[in-house]
Amino acid sequence: EVQLVESGGGLVQAGGSLRLSCAGSGFTFDTYAIAWFRQAPGKEREGVACIGTDDSTYYGASVKGRFTISRDNAKNTVYLQMNSLKPEDTAVYYCAADNAFFGLGLSYDYWGQGTQVTVSS
Repeated sequence: EVQLVESGGGLVQAGGSLRLSCAGSGFTFDTYAIAWFRQAPGKEREGVACIGTDDSTYYGASVKGRFTISRDNAKNTVYLQMNSLKPEDTAVYYCAADNAFFGLGLSYDYWGQGTQVTVSS
């Protein structure tokens, strides 16, 4: 069974940092692209960052320069380092995996349950 489990969310003040983790199991992790998405109340889910099997990366415009995505295939884990956080970064953050799609669209086959990130002003 494919599983993606996010962790690392929490409450942080504006300007602070958090590191999210996405642990995968039940599939060949290093053959899958992994992406982070977020969804704020009343808003559509949006792509934040993605990383390919060759470690290529792509970021959404709102986070570029502040967030960094990385992967450790030995640990079956992808990380999202979030710096200079803003109140508008408040959302539930989800990771997703797919072995045939790479990008910030929603066409990923597998999704985690999400972790809440709240940035106070």
